[in-house]
Amino acid sequence: PLAGVNHLEGHLLAAFLSETTPTFPFLGLVVSGGHTSLYAAEDFGRYRLLGATRDDAAGEAFDKGAKLLGLPYPGGVAIDRLARQGDRKAVRFPRAIVKGADLAFSFSGLKTALLLHVRKHGVPEGQALADLCASYQEAIVKALTQKLFRAARRLQFSRLVLAGGVAANSRLREAVSERAAEYEEVSVFLPAPRLCTDNAAMIAVAGTEALKRGERRGPDL
Repeated sequence: PLAGVNHLEGHLLAAFLSETTPTFPFLGLVVSGGHTSLYAAEDFGRYRLLGATRDDAAGEAFDKGAKLLGLPYPGGVAIDRLARQGDRKAVRFPRAIVKGADLAFSFSGLKTALLLHVRKHGVPEGQALADLCASYQEAIVKALTQKLFRAARRLQFSRLVLAGGVAANSRLREAVSERAAEYEEVSVFLPAPRLCTDNAAMIAVAGTEALKRGERRGPDL
C-alpha cells in the first residue's frame, strides 16, 4: 500500500524513534537548510503552522556563512566544530525583529552582517576564526531559542521537540536544554543527531501512522 508522507512531518516525528517519546500535543521546531518553522503538533497528521522564516532558513544561514569564511560544506557542522573553542561574545551580531509577526524568523540580515564584517576585517584565522564562528552561531541559536520559548509560554506547551538537520547542532541542543531546565514543567525531546538529518526511518514513522489511519494513495500521488 502507498501512503503519502510530507517530508517536514517526517522530521517532526523523528522524536518518536527515541527511547523517550513525546505525547501530543507538542510544539515542534523544524530547523534545516530549507526550513525554519514552528508547528503546533496536535496529533499524527494534524499540524498547525505558528511561524516560519521570512527569508533564509537557519541551515541556509549556517551554510552561506561558512562559505563566506572558506569553510567546507555542510557549513553548520564546520561552524559548530570551530565554535566549541570560541568566545560567543567576541563579535556582536544583530537580532532580527519581524514586525507584526513575533513568531516569525529572519536570518538574511545576520548573513549580511557577517559579510560586512568579513569585508571590513577579512577572514580571520586560528582563535579569531573560532570566536567569529561562535558569535555567529550564538546569534542563530538565540533567535531560535527565543521564539521557541515565546511560543511555548504563549500557547502553554510543556513538550518541545527539535527536528531537522540543524537540530543536530550541539549549541542549539545545549541552549534549549538549559532554558527548559528553568521551567519545572517543560520537557524537551531531542532526536539523536543521526535522526535529525534526512533519513528513511523518520519517513517510515510518518508512513506507518498514515497507514494506521487508513490512508491509501494511488499512482496519481
